[in-house]
Amino acid sequence: MKDVTLKQAILLAWRERWSDYQWAINIKKSFSKGATMDQQNLADVLLEQALIGPSPNPLLMSYLTYAISSQMVSYASVLTAISKFNDFSRELCVKSLLEILDMFCDKLSCHGKAEECFSLCRALINTLFWMLRCTSFYVENFKEAVDLLAAENQLSMCVDRLERILSSTKNRALIHIARMDEPDFSLWSSVEQGVVKLAENLNSLTSQLLRTRIEECISLVNSIPLMLSLHQEQLSRTQFPTVHAVIMLEGTMNLTGEVQPLVEQLTMIKRMQRIPSPLFVLEIWKACFVGLIESPEGTEELKWTAFTFLKIPQVLVRLKKYPQGDREFSEDVNSAFEYLLKLTPLLDKADQRCNCDCMGLLLQECGKQGLLSEVNLKNLLDKRNMDREQAPRLKSSENANIQPNPGLILRAEPTVTNILKTMDADHSKSPEGILGVLGHMLSGKSLDLLLAAAAATGKLKSFAQKFVKLNEFTKYNSGEGSKAASVRALLFDISFLMLCHVAQTYGSEVIISDLSTTGEVPFFETWMQTCMPEEGKILNPDHPCFRPDSTKVEALVTLLNSTLEMKLVQVKWHEVCLSISAAILEILNAWENGVLPFEAIQKITDNIKGKVCSMAVCAVAWLVAHVRMLGLDEREKSLLMIKQLASPLYGENLLQFYSERVVIMSSILEQMCADVLQQTATQLKFPSTGMDPIPYRNLLPSKKPIREVLLATFSDLLEKGWVNSRSIHVFDTLLHMGGVYWFVNNLVKELLKETRKDYTLRAVELSYAIFCLDMHQITLTLLGHILPGLLTNSSKWEMLMDPPGRALAKLSVWCALSSYSTHSKGQASVKQRKRHREDIEDYSSLFPLDDTQPSKLMRLLSSNEEEPAILSSPSDRSMSSSLSASQLHTVNMRDPLNRVLANLFLLISSILSAKTAGPHTQFVQWFMEECVECLEQGSRGGILQFMPFAMVSELVKLSAMSSPKIVLAITDLSLPLGRRVAAKAIAAL
Repeated sequence: MKDVTLKQAILLAWRERWSDYQWAINIKKSFSKGATMDQQNLADVLLEQALIGPSPNPLLMSYLTYAISSQMVSYASVLTAISKFNDFSRELCVKSLLEILDMFCDKLSCHGKAEECFSLCRALINTLFWMLRCTSFYVENFKEAVDLLAAENQLSMCVDRLERILSSTKNRALIHIARMDEPDFSLWSSVEQGVVKLAENLNSLTSQLLRTRIEECISLVNSIPLMLSLHQEQLSRTQFPTVHAVIMLEGTMNLTGEVQPLVEQLTMIKRMQRIPSPLFVLEIWKACFVGLIESPEGTEELKWTAFTFLKIPQVLVRLKKYPQGDREFSEDVNSAFEYLLKLTPLLDKADQRCNCDCMGLLLQECGKQGLLSEVNLKNLLDKRNMDREQAPRLKSSENANIQPNPGLILRAEPTVTNILKTMDADHSKSPEGILGVLGHMLSGKSLDLLLAAAAATGKLKSFAQKFVKLNEFTKYNSGEGSKAASVRALLFDISFLMLCHVAQTYGSEVIISDLSTTGEVPFFETWMQTCMPEEGKILNPDHPCFRPDSTKVEALVTLLNSTLEMKLVQVKWHEVCLSISAAILEILNAWENGVLPFEAIQKITDNIKGKVCSMAVCAVAWLVAHVRMLGLDEREKSLLMIKQLASPLYGENLLQFYSERVVIMSSILEQMCADVLQQTATQLKFPSTGMDPIPYRNLLPSKKPIREVLLATFSDLLEKGWVNSRSIHVFDTLLHMGGVYWFVNNLVKELLKETRKDYTLRAVELSYAIFCLDMHQITLTLLGHILPGLLTNSSKWEMLMDPPGRALAKLSVWCALSSYSTHSKGQASVKQRKRHREDIEDYSSLFPLDDTQPSKLMRLLSSNEEEPAILSSPSDRSMSSSLSASQLHTVNMRDPLNRVLANLFLLISSILSAKTAGPHTQFVQWFMEECVECLEQGSRGGILQFMPFAMVSELVKLSAMSSPKIVLAITDLSLPLGRRVAAKAIAAL
């Protein structure tokens, strides 16, 4: 019999009427060991022989049934064989095939190699196509049927099996994998055409029940490509502290930041926390109103006003472009305003603070941006006007003198554009005209209004660059008259003071020019980076930048000490500003050694601040650096000189706009001296700026350990449930004082102490928002140091119990996703402050790279017996399931964040494959669940790409992770290896 072909063996069995088990024994004998029945196409040949006549051969069908039951043939080979049958008019044969499907179609599985599991996916998609064609055939037959009952029964029999195949999530997942394997989706296109054809003929059915059942099957087929669709929104909550905190953080510290990174950050929070759109927009507005109400008077208030009325509408315009599901975004904005109108006390308080109808102005701004329809806009305005009639008003006498900031900011925005155009003109042609424009900018709070409007609309960098150019233009000019010289001196002075003010208010990075523009670095930029004191920046008073040409210094000392008035013609102002520091040193030494009396010092300081205030600013900049280096008992004369330079002159022979320039000068000096004065507990009066202290300075108690401050502030936030501007500044100061590791470690410890479920969720949301101060560095520390420390130390596993462990897993995933998302788009950390950061650790040690032996690390992980232990060359790597998608996508592993993520997933993989289980294993499950929860629909290349493929088979052993949808979510189906790994994991479920 060994020489007889399979077909002859089947015919022999039929002629001799062997029983099914007799047949099975003889068939197995007739083929060599090691050869499988699938390789011999047993199912194919059996069906071909059984279905020759008008009705199926019962004996041969019994052989097939036995072969399926005894697993002689795989489900994939049977399904493939069935899908080859095309003669649907032979009803008895079709019925017999459908009965075979009944044996296994709702409990398909495969425990073989990955390729065998994948062949099941292909067979299943072919069977689905066959079932659709079969159903279509009987639907069409229904039209001409004489015996309607028989036709209905035949169709019902077909629909039953279609339902059974499609109702299984596992089957749909396997079909989805097969669908993804075709680059052009050709087979899936055939399935879709089959669905369309079936749907077209449904109207001919008289049975409403059958029609409904087929429509349900069609919707199940259509849902297969959307198996990883977005999760349900949270409808049980109304407050979302993370959104609130991120808006507070942006409004308080990052007005100059670009709009797009903020939009993407907010979109990610919305997705991670599944926040409904109306409540999401409402939370943004609530935070804006709270920020307006609690912002300190002066510049901070103007910043918040610009943020609320200019920047946030732009953010919403960008959010409108993101997919919103079925709803119109303008409807969500309208609903958010409807909710906001019910918060009458909040709106009234904001109106009282700003002395205007804030809601009305905001609605009109949103109307202009196309965020609200005219009908909705009018309706909302009417409702607010009715509410305002009952609102408490300030006394009219108090109101009369206060100009509302929101109106001023909205008017300042077009003015910024006009000024930018004016500044583009040739300065040499009309210096007086430009001086007139600058004079208007200096009056009252115009400058701060314009700067806030420019910052909120992304024009501040351009604004600053124009002033840098103007400052360069005015450095020197040959052959000028006295009038032209005084105009040039004023232009230099005003542009210098404005740039100092911008640097102090919005950070020096707005002034630094792009590296792409080659050429000489402008004077102001050089001075600011080397000589200007800033919070957290230590200057060396003996630095070469403070030591210019000695002959120029001597000439300047002589001039300042003489009774002659300083001439302005052909003065090189940048050289004077650079020489003044060395001149002050000479003068200070002369005073301390008794060569000069105090009266001479008064005369010299009057000369310095009398013409151009920039000289006084440069002199104080050096004195601040000098005072820092002196002992407490040596500082008296230097501080007295600062005091002399800071107090304004009251005389007649002063250049134009002196009083306005002194106001800015005093504000600049106050900021420069703040650190030094705090150290020496010295009180210096800066009369022109009023008595308001600099906001958010000296927030930490003087004699309290910073850890206590951190814990007390965080505990206070947990009780309140939201973050305010002051606490953001406290956390920012603590982050820079304690360092990233100290900061994250202590906040994680606090989170792990929390045992109340609702509080742990709140702690996660608030911690994430605080971490936005520097998300990138904090994520590296959290995932690269703190998590591995907790997961590898068995004495700390107890801390990872539910709920704090689950909360930490959630926080870790949120940080990883946020950091990776902004990082992969090339956006720098949003809050790069002007202070220097410590380097945390060289991450090279965290993920061993050895390019000569790419498989060295992988061998440690390989848990799959099928693959060889040693992979000889990079080309072999594509077939190792211990690889991760990131390696097949050739992600740069020299990047610290990619290293840390890869290292963390290696650690997770080793925990899953370890013999011992515990809270750390549970933590891994929560971590992976959260990764799936936060998955972006259709996203590829997120943090899950760093997960080794070998982890998938380990993960599905955890009951919570053993679902087809989760396997689809965690594997990269864009890669052939990813599809095979997913097929193997799902087929084994």
